[in-house]
Amino acid sequence: MLVLAIDVSRSMSPAELALQRQGYAEAIRHPDVVRAIRQGAYRKIAVTMFEWAADYNIKEVFGWTLVESQADADRLSDQILAFPTFGQSRTSISGAIRHATALIEAAPHDGYRRVIDISGDGPNNQGEPVLEARQAALALDLVINGLPLMTRDGPGAGFSIAELDSYYADCVIGGSGSFLVPVDSWEQFPEAIRRKLVLEIGGLAPDHLSVVPVQAAEPADCLIGEKIWRDRMWNNDFR
Repeated sequence: MLVLAIDVSRSMSPAELALQRQGYAEAIRHPDVVRAIRQGAYRKIAVTMFEWAADYNIKEVFGWTLVESQADADRLSDQILAFPTFGQSRTSISGAIRHATALIEAAPHDGYRRVIDISGDGPNNQGEPVLEARQAALALDLVINGLPLMTRDGPGAGFSIAELDSYYADCVIGGSGSFLVPVDSWEQFPEAIRRKLVLEIGGLAPDHLSVVPVQAAEPADCLIGEKIWRDRMWNNDFR
């Protein structure tokens, strides 16, 4: 079982949102991903996708869907591309984790591996602290993988942090076999998400695809996003 949680906060430009959507649509239908599904224990996967920003800005792209053939994947890809995307305010990774956890707990399917895939370009700055939501998910034996977007092109770059990969490693991902794949440029995104899906679906070790996060002098501050928001709240609400 796989939940794809896609960041659509206003820190990303409309062009970046379109690139992100295109990347997921291409990845879902890629022959490598379909092959990984067909080679799995069940020869199919249950997957759902939603977009998130603040914990009150969550929109379903598609509900739980079984994918077991190229035709299934093509239909899902078309559905992803047809869904309208708009940037929303704030960034609540904790809200995304909570929502994904609830979706998995209420899913009409069973799975021996239950994975939440979080993509995002900034730290948590709204809702409950991210560590609380992560701990609740891990207590249910869920796995949280991360796709930190290390880009700096969007209008809300002032709310980003330089070592987002370390933040995701220390504050977001967790569970057995969890991993992250940082993306430094949008040119890398289609390949990164495709390879990441192959790993998640196949339950494989991430090996060289999981770039080791930058080793900061100290552990990441898991409240850094909230502190940045507090200090910059006089600015326009980009996120």
